[in-house]
Formats: sequence, C-alpha cells, structure tokens
Amino acid sequence: MFRLDGKIALVTGGSRGIGRACAEALAAQGATVVLSYVRGEAQANEVVAGIVAKGGKAEAIGFDVADSEACEKAVEEVGKKHGGLDILVANAGIAIDGLLLRLRDEDLDKMFAVNVKGTLACTKAAIRQMKKRPGRVIFLSSVVGETGNVGQTGYAATKAALLGAMKSLSKEYAKRNVTINAITPGFIATDMTAEMNEEAKKYILGIVPLGREGTPADIAAACVYLASNEASYVTGQTLRVNGGMHV
Repeated sequence: MFRLDGKIALVTGGSRGIGRACAEALAAQGATVVLSYVRGEAQANEVVAGIVAKGGKAEAIGFDVADSEACEKAVEEVGKKHGGLDILVANAGIAIDGLLLRLRDEDLDKMFAVNVKGTLACTKAAIRQMKKRPGRVIFLSSVVGETGNVGQTGYAATKAALLGAMKSLSKEYAKRNVTINAITPGFIATDMTAEMNEEAKKYILGIVPLGREGTPADIAAACVYLASNEASYVTGQTLRVNGGMHV
C-alpha cells in the first residue's frame, strides 16, 4: 500500500526537519523526489545522497519560495525535466515569535511572504504541471494555526490562512482530479523545538495526551498517505498529527 512508483514529487524546504523526513519517505515509496532549499545547499545534497544510497531517486533545486517568479520558474523546470508533477509538499516556512505589540511590520511581511504567498505561488505553478494526471497538493500548516499560542500571533495567522486556502483550492480543482489537503503537526522534535528551554518543553508535553514529542517521521507518514492513490477520495481535509494536543 501507499506505493508512489513513477510519481514525481516536489518538497519545498526539504533539506532538514519535517521536509527532509517527507522527502525521504516519499522516495522510499518509489517517488522521484525534488527537494528545494534556500541556503542549505550542502544539507540538501546530503539528503539527496542519502536517498540515492538507499536506491531512491532524488535531486535538489535552489529557490526562494517568497519569490513568486522563482517558484514558477523552478516548478516549470521540474515539470519539463520529468514530464510533469504529481505531488507537491508545501513545507517551506518560517516562524518569528513575539507578542503582537513587539512584532515589526517586516517580521509579519516576511512570514506571510514565505508561509502563505510562497505556498500559494508553488501551488499555482504545480497545478499547471498536473495536467492530465491526478495531482496531490499537501500543505504543512500547524496546530498553532488551529489553537493559537501566546507569542505566535503572526505565525498562527499564516498557518490558519493556509487552512482556509486549502479548503477553497480543494473545491476549485477537484474536477481536475487534484486533491489538496493539509497536515497540522503538533509538538514535533525539530531544530526549532530543540532551542526551547526545558521548562517550556515540560509545559507543552503536559498538554499532549500521548505525553511525548512527535517526530518528523510521524508527519512524513501522514504525507505519504495523502500523496498516495489510497487517499484519492480525500480532499479539503486537515490531518492532525499532534498526539491528541488538539482534537
């Protein structure tokens, strides 16, 4: 089940963390994976090498999702090289934390440019490459986009925006056999959470019913499912992978 042989997948922000796990999991199921990066070229090449060493197919491409023109050009390049695109995992995102009264306009602009505008620009370009073939678009949102969180008003706003966009897009492109869904990760062990102090971690784990951090692999498993033929009748949905933190 959940095989992706012959499928072409693009994973934005695929050089580390959740994006890396998704790229590796998709490749393990047979997809040819193109993973994007902005500055982490060495990391991206490391991920590619690891996938290839295990018999998978992967390559890296550098572009900034905040640049709509660059998104269009990069996705078009992937489509031309591989004869189209089957799967887009819109994972690239940033978080700039702070109470609203302390957030600068440029902080908000940057988060919206990457998290929202970047996701939509990649999606727009990807759908053009999904002609005459079933397409799968997967947004990486966040539990914070559903629940909110002190000190993350700007970030929560961008992640909530993705959920609204996902629902609209799922209705717009269902007739073209393109499904569009979102995953909302909870407290996942990544570079970002590693920087948190122990007191903050203890508090968050206290409100997670499963009592532990999730892993990037947990998110990647959900991604593989939504990308697969087995999820062909699933669209416009939010798959919560949060250990029961929000139900």
